[in-house]
Amino acid sequence: MRAINPILLSGKEVLPLIEGGKGIAVSNGESSGAWAAAGGVGTFSGVNADILDENGNVIPVVYHGKTRRERHAELVDYGINGGITQARIAHDMAGGEGRLHVNILWEMGGAEEILEGILNGAKGLIHGVTCGAGMPYRVAEIAEAHNIHYYPIVSSARAFMALWKRSYHKRAGWLGGVVYEDPWRAGGHNGLSNSEDPTSPQDPMPRVIELRRAMRQAGVPEVPVIMAGGVWFLREWADWLDNPDLGPVAFQFGTRPLLTQESPIPDAWKQRLLTLAKGDVLLHRFSPTGFYSSAVRNTFLRELEARSHRQVDYVRAAEGEMTAPLPLPPRGREVFLTPADKARADSWIAEGFSEPLRTPDNSLIFVTPEKAAEILKDQADCMGCLSACKFSNWAQNEAGTTGKAADPRSFCIQKTLQGIAHTDQIDTQLMFAGHNAYRFAEDPFYAGGRIPTVGELVERIRTGD
Repeated sequence: MRAINPILLSGKEVLPLIEGGKGIAVSNGESSGAWAAAGGVGTFSGVNADILDENGNVIPVVYHGKTRRERHAELVDYGINGGITQARIAHDMAGGEGRLHVNILWEMGGAEEILEGILNGAKGLIHGVTCGAGMPYRVAEIAEAHNIHYYPIVSSARAFMALWKRSYHKRAGWLGGVVYEDPWRAGGHNGLSNSEDPTSPQDPMPRVIELRRAMRQAGVPEVPVIMAGGVWFLREWADWLDNPDLGPVAFQFGTRPLLTQESPIPDAWKQRLLTLAKGDVLLHRFSPTGFYSSAVRNTFLRELEARSHRQVDYVRAAEGEMTAPLPLPPRGREVFLTPADKARADSWIAEGFSEPLRTPDNSLIFVTPEKAAEILKDQADCMGCLSACKFSNWAQNEAGTTGKAADPRSFCIQKTLQGIAHTDQIDTQLMFAGHNAYRFAEDPFYAGGRIPTVGELVERIRTGD
């Protein structure tokens, strides 16, 4: 394993090792501050970060507003205060070492307002902002206004060039680097396009070479490209180092920092990571964002899979083969299915999945009465945590809606991510993870259930393992 040399990121030479930002209290001030203290770039999440009381205890997120807009305003306030809290913790822990970045999802509700609020309230404590999950055109303008660097997260050369041509070329001096996130291997939300096959992962090197070539042709400064998604042992990436076709590179680790002593995730989650097998992480499309995302295929995801499998198309008036009537509660108004689908629906109803719920695609899914009540309550309790949510049909616009029907095949992402971050009910919540998470069980570094400190992990990574 050849030596990894320091690299210039956000105005300072640091190790080319970045902690990936993970939302809803999963990468916080302690984990990111420890990573920076080890000489790399720590990244705390600016997505609903935890607020602490005077004793250091997490203040529960409780919404009091009676409307979605009122609850959305509360969410923005929580996000700003939590981000400032975590920035201060990270700064103190870093002790002046490394660099500190904040991670923002552009498609989260109130993204611009929250980012501005965090940067205003934590002046001088944050050196860069990483931003993905959408097309963050304005992040360059915000970063420049606060004299920090910006790091867009993209999954293709095409996506970066769209950002560059529309906005970034005007503020090239503050571009700190470009994060290439492998859409097949990274945890969390993934940037697969409609033209790409989710079942056929592509080699990242040709895609990153294409990205660098496009950057050079457009006159983009020779900033580092940060490889994210699927990075475990650096020795497996030796041909990326000092490669003239790639230019300067760094590596982002999202999944491995989950299993550290400073990681704030519940112990039950950490123990589950140690038992994962290859294939236990699923690339799926249940997220209310509409993006693909990757998470552990636990009871939560299996229920969503089963929910969508119990699905049939319907029409409001009999036509063609759709002649079999099905009365819908509560008034018994009839819709029409094919005879084969009517037989399937009858079998589901007999099994206890007796509540049909309409989707925006003129189909019905069948769930238990208890699950139906939970879905409807979660939709009603929406707090506008996304810019547009297909589950609740909230949108961050004047109308306050996407204009489409709410989709019961999805879920409330705010509720489940708060749940997994702050309780031990990990099997019934969404558990984001990268597709390499099975390597915890195979890597001798974690033998006997060992959970290292962040400092120990960074030193291990530097050896190539």
